[in-house]
Amino acid sequence: MTTASTPRAGRYVRQPTGYRAFIPAPLPPVPPIQLDSELVKLLSDADRDLGRLDGVASVLPNPDLFVAMYVRHEAVLSSQIEGTQSTLEDVLEFEADARSENRPKDVIEVVNYVHAMNFGLERIHTLPLSLRLIREIHQRLLENTRGGERTPGEFRRSQNWIGAQNAPLSEADFVPPPPAEMADALANFEAFLHDRDSLPVLVQCALAHAQFETIHPFLDGNGRIGRLLITFLLCERGVLERPLLYLSYYLKARRSQYYDRLTAIRHEGDWEGWLRFFLIGVGEVSRSATETARAILQLREQHRARTAGRPAESRLLEFMLQRPVITVRIAQEYLDSAYVTAANAIDHLQEIGLVREVTGNRRNRLFRYDPYLALFDRQALAVGELSGEPRTTESDQQPVENLAFNYGDDDDRA
Repeated sequence: MTTASTPRAGRYVRQPTGYRAFIPAPLPPVPPIQLDSELVKLLSDADRDLGRLDGVASVLPNPDLFVAMYVRHEAVLSSQIEGTQSTLEDVLEFEADARSENRPKDVIEVVNYVHAMNFGLERIHTLPLSLRLIREIHQRLLENTRGGERTPGEFRRSQNWIGAQNAPLSEADFVPPPPAEMADALANFEAFLHDRDSLPVLVQCALAHAQFETIHPFLDGNGRIGRLLITFLLCERGVLERPLLYLSYYLKARRSQYYDRLTAIRHEGDWEGWLRFFLIGVGEVSRSATETARAILQLREQHRARTAGRPAESRLLEFMLQRPVITVRIAQEYLDSAYVTAANAIDHLQEIGLVREVTGNRRNRLFRYDPYLALFDRQALAVGELSGEPRTTESDQQPVENLAFNYGDDDDRA
């Protein structure tokens, strides 16, 4: 393992049992971030693209419907980075029929992510983004999941590390600070979150995310919490009226670059290289999300025209912008109608090609709003192709944390 480091980012310190742990320097970096002409332009472009996204969302007839789908989409992508196999359709089908026994076991992890995100977005109206709030969000993220035994809602009390699956601590690729030093790093991190004047918000978001991943304060869920922090900061500061910026697909498509940029901070103090990578991602994702929002608006108007004069179908399509996979029972409850009325409305939507039955069952059927969901699939592809930078292919991808995230008692790691 390379152990060169610079005081600008932190230093590697040999521990009594022989391994080296990284102790991060406080934020903001010293010397300060150097915003050269390239970074100034990237920051300006990212601010502009983010502003356009916030603006176009504000003209949607019901932007909360768009947000609800966006939150689910982000939850799927962020969880996939950590190794879950569930898809957006799995989550939507689970929401439509939670009793099903055929859903992937890890779908609850994605559903938890949605709950944790929504909880955090509501909570920042009454509690500043802080260590307390981060712990509350973490507890909801891991509740009743495979990470549920890893002290949800509590910062770790033992050493963890990043390396190959089941690799010993002596062979780790990266070792975060031990618990005592971690506590000091977290105190500084919280103070940095509360500093509203020193740096542009996007620069602060970039630095905060990287520093959180370096501290790695939990036994599980650090990547997901770190990505959520970006959106929470933007919403808390009023940069975004609604939570519409999520970088998980950008990071998922460029896993090796993401990991390399974080490593360059720790080894070389290269905050500027990370910031460049981050701002490019903000611009790409903002532009793609803006186009998706506009496409949703256009699709909504087209489909309303096709259901003109049929109020039940029009109302149901509006509802399916939020719940694109439903059952007849769900439609009946939403329409507050007889079962046969809801069934006839869905049948008509099938006839005109807007809704598709996906289970093939005669009972407990699920119906999917295909044209709408296709817009989110296209957005994911667009984010992967917008920049000219090389992408990681499926055949050579490795998890962001190299191969595995290891945890346990110190005695197991000597």
